[in-house]
Amino acid sequence: MTSRYSSPDRRTTVDLIVLAGDGIGPEISAATVSVIESALNRSGMSATFTHGTIGFAALEASGTTMPDAIVDLARAADGVILGPVSHLDYPPATEGGVNPSGVLRRKLDLYANIRPARTVDALPNPLGKKFDLVIARENTEGFYADRTMYAGGGEFMPTEDLALAVRKVTRHGSERIVRRAFDLASNRSSKVTVVHKANVLRLSDGLFLEAARAVRQDFPAVEYEELLVDAVAALLIRRPESFDVIATTNMFGDILSDEATELSGSLGLAASLNLGDDHAVAQAQHGSAPDIAGRGIANPASLIGSAAMLLSWLGDRREDDRLRAAAHSIHRAIDRAVSVPETRTADLHGSATTERFTLAVIDQLALEG
Repeated sequence: MTSRYSSPDRRTTVDLIVLAGDGIGPEISAATVSVIESALNRSGMSATFTHGTIGFAALEASGTTMPDAIVDLARAADGVILGPVSHLDYPPATEGGVNPSGVLRRKLDLYANIRPARTVDALPNPLGKKFDLVIARENTEGFYADRTMYAGGGEFMPTEDLALAVRKVTRHGSERIVRRAFDLASNRSSKVTVVHKANVLRLSDGLFLEAARAVRQDFPAVEYEELLVDAVAALLIRRPESFDVIATTNMFGDILSDEATELSGSLGLAASLNLGDDHAVAQAQHGSAPDIAGRGIANPASLIGSAAMLLSWLGDRREDDRLRAAAHSIHRAIDRAVSVPETRTADLHGSATTERFTLAVIDQLALEG
């Protein structure tokens, strides 16, 4: 993507909004801030962190889980670090219980959810295989009722015994997520797999495929294939190494990315970046895990890795190698930290606390010089 700047931006600071969220969110957000500060300092840069309140804390303080002022802060910042939220436990939207993630995706037009899944050599994984893939998930359409409509919701009940859901697929939305996937593949192993269910969803996924085939014409050097979603769910187990970049609709991407990252070692390692043309939000792929909140044992790697993706995106926009280097150093530090049994958290069959893992990542950053 073309940079928004006419020449490299040599600012030495990054302005980030931190929205800690619910459950383990405050713990892993604090860990992420510490790692980002360390990595940027070693790259000759610094970050300004503005903390905003969302979720249950905001609901208690202001009557809504997502105050309007937060969206304004996010729009003005260089990027957002979003902790997990317990939106399934929120009251109805009419009582202030909206999903902060859905609001940001809609208000900032974060149409692409980029979810990498790759194995780490020294970390066991369920398949015993090596793979490195990325899922480019459409982020504002599909069946997700909290973000698909201009007014109202995508789900409704005409009677107490009938619930209906509307699936939204547009040509514009389909083209831009597939184009994002081709852009990614052009800098990787040069293969895009478009995932669909057009044998059943003939109109909506038919339109998605039509849009994908049109975009394909602009990338003749990139290998292209189309596969049914149920086949891909099986192939991620049988031969995950055959995939490079997967482009798909909202719900399929959500499900397949969770499968892929769990197969890579743990959902706790699952980095995720919500992208638009002008904004980005780093968000852990996992949930708020209220059952372990406050115990200091949560794995912060997913949110730390997501924040590294945010720095990389910002580095590309600014054409700033310092930000790119900071992002790469964080990814390498996470890999080395999870490679040592003593610094793995419980989800990785270790015993390290959140603090111990965070310090291990920072120590690994220091080893890079």
